[in-house]
Amino acid sequence: MEQLLEESGVEFDVEPGGAVSVAADRRRGRSAVSNEAGRFEAESRHLFDDGWGTLEELPPFKTTVQVEKPKRIITRNTSPDIAFDRSINPYRGCEHGCAYCFARPTHAYMGLSAGLDFESQLFVKPNAARLLERELAAPGYQARTIAIGTNTDPYQPIEKRYRIMREILEVLDRANHPVAIVTKSALVCRDIDILAGMAERGLAKVALSVTTLDGRLARRMEPRAASPMRRLEAIRQLKEAGIPAAVMVAPIIPGLNDDEIEAILDAAALAGAGEAGYIMLRLPLEVAGIFKEWLLENYPDRYRRVMSTIRSMREGKDNDATFGRRMHGSGPYAWMIGRRFEVAAKRLGLTGRRLKLRTDLFSPPAPDGVQLALF
Repeated sequence: MEQLLEESGVEFDVEPGGAVSVAADRRRGRSAVSNEAGRFEAESRHLFDDGWGTLEELPPFKTTVQVEKPKRIITRNTSPDIAFDRSINPYRGCEHGCAYCFARPTHAYMGLSAGLDFESQLFVKPNAARLLERELAAPGYQARTIAIGTNTDPYQPIEKRYRIMREILEVLDRANHPVAIVTKSALVCRDIDILAGMAERGLAKVALSVTTLDGRLARRMEPRAASPMRRLEAIRQLKEAGIPAAVMVAPIIPGLNDDEIEAILDAAALAGAGEAGYIMLRLPLEVAGIFKEWLLENYPDRYRRVMSTIRSMREGKDNDATFGRRMHGSGPYAWMIGRRFEVAAKRLGLTGRRLKLRTDLFSPPAPDGVQLALF
């Protein structure tokens, strides 16, 4: 890390004594560079060579999956700058391993690192569908669109094995409950058979996050997510099946992918996207350090420009969590990005208005153990 700082001419931002980089051969196929202890941990352990030749050779990081059994599956929020008030997260952690993922800090609640642990130590919720059915059947429940994929990706690689997302969709389909999905994975096309029927009733829409069209940048930044071309192909397949498809240019990172906004929108519109949105890079809590490490390792020559521009949008800080500013930033650069996006989207007919899904068809399920009403 010190060598990278020296080569890039950076003399700030990374404090001595910070996270220790994990050997490259142990983290091949991952984007995080380190695995610093979670912020709630009382102790932090670091490996170093004391010169006695006793440092053992550790194995590469492998993906492990643990079972999590929550008591509820629908998460509520009251954030004024997002368009949904409830969401579902079938998994905790994400094997896609996006360097910039704002969900990384949630791994600290499990006593794990937001770095390599977030990408390799995953949690699955096998009772998600049963919990969902019970919550939808609760007296007084009022249907509103459930967002899935707003934290970790519901179609990350382990979904092929566990099929939790498909089970959730089956419950929502039977109950005529609206759902909005965000993903980076072409695996969403596996569930077209369910989503097409729901879309026909005005109950489903899907957004694909396309961060870049540069395959090399995508592999470095999102090592286990679908390639950009596969995401565009997923948009095309969804559109052909009659499922409303949108593109999310998210996140926009100054100096890395900000020059691709128009190209991404062009490609998505050609594939059949009907809506478009964008989010500026957010660096909450541990994400700031993880992203900086990744940036120094992969693009040290761009470090100054990227971080300087980020701070120009975030009140001079790495991150600004203020409602109304956190998604799009503030200042001249953020304004310019917004205008570029608006002009390109308007030219392509990509409306910024969100398709409103129906709630009037909702029919509460009657899961096992719940007595049906007599009258």
